[in-house]
Amino acid sequence: MSQPAMPQHNAVLALRTEQLAKSRRVFNARGSKVVRCEQCLLPAAQCICAAKPNPAGNCAFCFIMYTGECYKPSNTGRLICDVIADNHAFVWDRTQPDPALLALLTDSRYAPVLVFPQQYAVPERCLQDASQLSQATAGKIQLFVMLDGTWREAKKMFKSPYLAAMPVLGIQPEQASRYALREAAHLHQLCTAEVAIAVLTMAGETAAASNLAEYFSQFRRAYLVGKPHLNFSEPA
Repeated sequence: MSQPAMPQHNAVLALRTEQLAKSRRVFNARGSKVVRCEQCLLPAAQCICAAKPNPAGNCAFCFIMYTGECYKPSNTGRLICDVIADNHAFVWDRTQPDPALLALLTDSRYAPVLVFPQQYAVPERCLQDASQLSQATAGKIQLFVMLDGTWREAKKMFKSPYLAAMPVLGIQPEQASRYALREAAHLHQLCTAEVAIAVLTMAGETAAASNLAEYFSQFRRAYLVGKPHLNFSEPA
């Protein structure tokens, strides 16, 4: 009799569990009384775990998360972890980063690339297209580093000394975000999953990009069921 498959490692969910265990107070955010699925964090009636795609892609993702971000049911970083098997997540600290994070960023198997708008980086750090991305990461596993938090928090994290020399890959969205689950500072700002879809497409990881796009679409629809004030029509 065959053994059941091991569950896909999800670093964001693991970090959430770790942080909740360390917390000295109960986490009571808006909507905390809702009975949620422990895996997808959606209300139990809207669980999308059955729609979880098979892992795809040969790259890796690392999430550096602002304090409290991993708790939020609206965070989409965990969707990426369900699609990309090689995933990592850490809580951000500017001066005392997790030693495991530093070890990952200096691991010779990986080529870390910071995903962030390029207007905040000097030109020498910027990768302008798929060709430059391929050249900068040749022979190694592409490790896409995502700064996960609000826009103000992400800009603060970007200034961390241990990220200062990393190449920067910027995504220029052609349309406004489809997310609609949080208010963005600017219409062109994308959520974490949408940025990852664009990054995967640029990296030639078309199967992973497609899987994540479909998974995100299902997540968005399920999330909005319980948020009628945000329930806009699905964009074409």
